[in-house]
Order: sequence, then C-alpha cells, then structure tokens
Amino acid sequence: MTDKNNLSPVERIKTGSNGLRGTLKESLLDDFTGAIREDDQTLIKFHGMYQQDDRDRREERVRKKLEWLYSYMIRLRLPGGFLTPEQWVGLNDIAEDHSTGVIKITTRQTIQLHGILKSHVKPTIQSFNLQHLDSIAACGDVNRNVTCTSNPSESPLHQEAFELAGKISEMCLPKTKSYYDLWIDDELVVDRKSEEDPLYQDRYLPRKLKIGIAVPPNNDVDVFINDIALIAIIEGDKIVGYNIAAGGGLGATHGNESTYARLASVLGFVDTEEKVLKAVYEIITVQRDFGNRSDRKLSRLKYTIDKLGIEGYRTEVEKRCGFSFEPAWEFKFEQRKDRYGWTQNHEGKWFYTLFVEHGRVLDIEGYPLKSGLLKIAETGKVTFRFTCNQNLILADISENDKAEIEALLKESGISGYTDEASALRKNSVACVALNTCSLALAEAQRYLPSLVTKIEPVLEKYGLQNDDITIRMTGCPNGCGRSPNAEIGFVGTAYGKYNLHIGGDRLGMRLNTKFKENIGEEEILQTLDKLFGIYSEQKKPEETFGDFSYRYLQTIP
Repeated sequence: MTDKNNLSPVERIKTGSNGLRGTLKESLLDDFTGAIREDDQTLIKFHGMYQQDDRDRREERVRKKLEWLYSYMIRLRLPGGFLTPEQWVGLNDIAEDHSTGVIKITTRQTIQLHGILKSHVKPTIQSFNLQHLDSIAACGDVNRNVTCTSNPSESPLHQEAFELAGKISEMCLPKTKSYYDLWIDDELVVDRKSEEDPLYQDRYLPRKLKIGIAVPPNNDVDVFINDIALIAIIEGDKIVGYNIAAGGGLGATHGNESTYARLASVLGFVDTEEKVLKAVYEIITVQRDFGNRSDRKLSRLKYTIDKLGIEGYRTEVEKRCGFSFEPAWEFKFEQRKDRYGWTQNHEGKWFYTLFVEHGRVLDIEGYPLKSGLLKIAETGKVTFRFTCNQNLILADISENDKAEIEALLKESGISGYTDEASALRKNSVACVALNTCSLALAEAQRYLPSLVTKIEPVLEKYGLQNDDITIRMTGCPNGCGRSPNAEIGFVGTAYGKYNLHIGGDRLGMRLNTKFKENIGEEEILQTLDKLFGIYSEQKKPEETFGDFSYRYLQTIP
C-alpha cells in the first residue's frame, strides 16, 4: 500500500474535494478566463469532462497576447453504447448548439463532444439531463464506461451481456451527489449521509479503471485491453458463467521502461451473475487499497497485479469475495471486427452497421453523414448502438421498416460509403490527438485517413487489398487508439514522426512489437512496401499479416 506521506498531488485534491465539488462553482463564475482553477481541472474529469485548448491556435493567440483558447470535452456514460432515436435527435441538437458540431464516437462505445466553451458547459449537461443522459464518471479515477459486445445479431445472448454492463456501471457509480448539485441545480439533493461511498471512499481509485464484456466468438470489444475483462462462457444457448481476467491496459510513457502495455490475465471462472458482480467489486477494492498513489504513471491495475503477482492478487480478491474462482473454461475468438452492412438477429430484427471513419460524425462536401443520420433518427424506427471500433449500428429495425431505412441510407450516401471503403480503412482506428488533446505529440485521426489512402495502392500491388489488416494510430504512447494490439500500430513521437509496431494478432490476444523508431511518412511507406512484399510471397495458408510479421520478427537478429 502507498505511504500516506508520499501521495501524489492528485490524491490530496481528491480527498480534500468535498465530494468532488472543489471550487468548481467559483471557477464557472469567473468570466475573466476560459479556464477553471488548477485543482478543479482534476475534479472536472470525474464529471465526465476535460479542459482542453485549440492547439492549432496557440501560437497565434500568444502573439496576440491572449490566453489559450480553452474549451471542454464532455463524454457521456453509455454502458453498452445505446441511444434511442429521440436521444440521437437531442444529441444532434446539443452538438449544434454548444460544441464544434462534430459527434465523436469513441473506442469505449460512447460519444464525446469537443469545443464547448466554459459558459456552455452547464447548459450542455442540463440539455443532456433532459434526454435522460449523463456524463457521471465518464472520466476520472473511477470505473469508466462499461463496454460489451455491440451487435445483438452476433448472439441471442447479447441482451444478457448488455444488461450486465448496465448493472456493473450502476454498481460502480460514485455516491457523491455533486454532479447534480453543480450542473443540474438539484436543490432536493441535501442529504449528505447518502453520499457515504464504501467502494471509492473519499479517495476514489489510484487511476482510471476500464471494464469490458465479450461474447465469443467475436472479440469486437478488444476485451483483454481492459483492467477487468469478462468473457461469456456459452453452453448450448445459455451463458453459464464468465471467465474473469484483470490487468489489461495499453498506456506507456516514452523512455520509461517501467511503463508498458499489458493484456489482462485470466483469474478464473465464476458461474453466477451475483458472483460476477461481487468479483468485479472486490477486484476494484483491492486496486483501491493496493494501487500506487505516489506515481500516477505506475498506478493502473496492471502494475498492481505485477507487483503483487497474479496469484497474490487473486488470493486477496477471493478472500474479500468469500468464494474461490473455478479454473477458467475454454473459449475461442474467431474475429475482432464489426459486421458491416445488413444483418438479421434471432428475433427477425434488422441491423445496419455503417463505417464511421475514426468515429467522426459530421457533414462534409458530398457526404452528409450527420444530416442523414438525423433524418433516420427522426423516423423513430431505429435505435443507435456504438461499437468499440468507432462505428455505428442502426439497430432494432422491423421487417416492415427496413426498406424505408435502406432508402435513407442510399439517399445520404451512407451505404455507398460503407460499401466502397477498403478493408484496411474499415479496420483502422485512431485517437483524437491534435488539435485538442494536451498529451498528443503527433497527429492521429486527422492524418491516418490520408496515410491509409497512400497504403492502399501498396496493398493492391501485392494483391492484398481484401486482407482485413488492423491498423491503428495514437498521437502519443497512452494507447487511446489501441495501437499496441494492432497488426500495424503507429505511436506518435513528434509531429510527423511515429514508432511503427508490428506483430499483434488479429484477434486481440497478443501485443505487437516496436519495429522502427521515430520515422516519417516516406519511411513508413517504404517499410510497409517491403513487409507486404515479403508477406505476399512467404505467408502460410490462412496466415494473417499479424501472425506472419510476428514470425518474421523472430528471424531478425
């Protein structure tokens, strides 16, 4: 456990925050700056927000002796990634009224809005509240948005996993009522006794914690990158329990070898939902009590597990649970991607998965994606489900309504765009990076599309254009774009420069390895040209690029 005399500054901010309130009310009333007070910048994360600034305009504003152009990103809590059509219409209006207008689908199966000025923060949250939506615990040192297998057509058991995601999310919410006090002006919330929080106490977690639920055979949630990973075990047509794994996380720090990406380790199997919930709760309490609160770079659950050892961590969890894990059951993943286009589920309902490049929902010349989705939502005949690959599923469409939705998809160009996108592009993921992320060292979502355009002819040169190669890019080593477990991963090191990683497997069960350091576009394309050439000549039957490049790395001295 961390020495109480050696706590990081963030720990003191949390415990002294009066239930995450801090001086946020005073910060919001300060009209002389677009920023909030320094300590409040930590606390606002627990309310689902980050303070950011437009990094494209920093130099210009400094020259004019103006402060940076501060704004806020707000992220919703959407366990399992679901919105009603009415909520999508409301989201569209809120984005137009208060943000840049772009609706951003994240890799955690939710959405976030950027560019919200300080004076618009409270109206934005109040507008979300009217849609029965909130951003509680979407950021900060707590359990984040719980993800689960996104497409009901994958399995008749999806609803069970989706409901479990909601129950875990509810169980892990902070008990403080500060969100409602600060943003909703709920004068009825006055009973401070109700804010006692046995899970988080007054110190919350050492760092963020992520939970994902997968229903084999599809690992579309990238389950092993989570701090807590639940894998449904299916016999016949029933979920008979879950394998529980812990310790995933992809973030690292350049030049700090004590930081690293890690996939979750399986602790064992439990056979009831009650035990799943108890195990998740106690995995969190062990992290709360044993996690590093001195060095935030070493404070994720993965480091706690490696410090205690997997057996030591499991033993402590079992002691707190009052039961032991059974040996893990066998399971098999067969893919890790979204099923684009139309699919029909076990109830006869239709689903259309559309490709949203890096999750950016907006209208561009010749492709009115955002307007098209608004028209579809206004029919009231679809629901919206987000995927962990930053895409969108138009869901729960009846047989009678399918033709109408299909016509709207064609009218807006959505179905054509999805059909025409290359396999590489459809399997690409990128984090936000520049211009808003304060940690970004390089571009990601603004650059990867153009890089993919230049890689596509290289793949065609070797007849690989239909290969479902996963390619991911992050603007820094924190892993938000999940580049460490892609077949091809780019990690930003400086503007226009990236580390190139290869050798991750296609199913999300193996991390990749750094192959080239600090290279620019020309060397990236030359390197991939060489690798694709060797791959096309030497690959074994059914061998993926990730498996080939992993094998290829073993031959390099």
